[in-house]
Amino acid sequence: MSTREQGSSEANVSAGQKMLSAVSGSLLTSLLVTPLDVVRVRLQSQPKSSSIPRSSHSLAALFTSQSPNLGVTACCREVFWISNTSPVCLAAGAPATTPLGTLAASSTPPAAQCAIDESRQKTFTSTLDGLRKIARHEGISSLWRGLSPTLVMAIPANVIYFTGYDSLRSNHRSPIRNYVPDTYAPLVAGSIARVAAAAAISPIEMFRTRMQAAPSGASGVTVFKDTLIGLRKLAHTQGFTSLWRGLTLTMWRDVPFSGIYWWGYEAMRDNLVRMRNVSRDQLLHVRSSQDHTATFVDSFVAGATSGAFASIITTPFDVGKTRQQVLESDGSRARSNINIKAGYIMPEERSMPRFLYHIWKVEGVSGLFRGWAARCLKVAPACAIMISSYEVGKKMARRVNEKNASQS
Repeated sequence: MSTREQGSSEANVSAGQKMLSAVSGSLLTSLLVTPLDVVRVRLQSQPKSSSIPRSSHSLAALFTSQSPNLGVTACCREVFWISNTSPVCLAAGAPATTPLGTLAASSTPPAAQCAIDESRQKTFTSTLDGLRKIARHEGISSLWRGLSPTLVMAIPANVIYFTGYDSLRSNHRSPIRNYVPDTYAPLVAGSIARVAAAAAISPIEMFRTRMQAAPSGASGVTVFKDTLIGLRKLAHTQGFTSLWRGLTLTMWRDVPFSGIYWWGYEAMRDNLVRMRNVSRDQLLHVRSSQDHTATFVDSFVAGATSGAFASIITTPFDVGKTRQQVLESDGSRARSNINIKAGYIMPEERSMPRFLYHIWKVEGVSGLFRGWAARCLKVAPACAIMISSYEVGKKMARRVNEKNASQS
């Protein structure tokens, strides 16, 4: 469908009606795909897995070289964790005053097994494994952790994104409509609309990402407060612009994703219409006159397929963005005074190409594509639900407007 044809098709739908369609799609999408997003963030932000030492000698050797910043979690109050993120824990079988090596040696088998079980609960090996462990050990409601900021973020983002895309493609004053070839108009319009949306909601996305990456064991209210306090400290110590940390990586992920997505979506939807033996000249008439079912099916299939393809290609940038945004400004991951004096720069603080190169060098290709399945399982249905809800909402609004116009 050409840009000018689409412009005439969109003329009967007001900006307010498009916004309402985007809001309804955002609500439905957020409710359905947030659990997959929680698992994706956990998979991408968890430390690289390593084997769990089971002998007392291995435990003693491990903890001798680690920071003394130890915290106590559940597991009968016998398991010590390094910053609550280490895949290795120490089962305490002796008083706290016992030397570290003696403490490891005195661990009883039940306590050691308790430590191993606790470690396994905190390590996810796949999307389904993450869903199962979070639901079992943290409660079903934890799968929707971060839903409130997700809604606060998704609604304005999608309003800006979808209405901006339609305006860039249909408004007669749009330079894209007047100067960009029809073949590339979806790619350019989608990229520009995503830049505006991502810049507007980046601080909210950081808040949501940190909430979802929070370790288990705390209530939702506690996680919300701790995350808010952490962002306040970040803004106070590193400046207000630190709330946009990861925006560059977000742009690297979302801008090509949006361009590829809209380009693929428009092409695939036209091909689906052509499969019904419709000529190219009839595309506009057929798409605008489709019933709600046909509109929903075509947009759902095209959105899911194009979204899945674009999400896989841009997964490395999503991994980098997630790790930058969950970087803590204090605690065990903060730079020590020695490192600060030496000018040490943490990997997450490097430029986007260097940070992704670091991930590839340390973890390989699998590190760059960690969580790709969870991302694809989240993005594909999210794109399908969002675009189909948006298209059906616009069609309903267009028919209501046409009916009112005919009666007046």
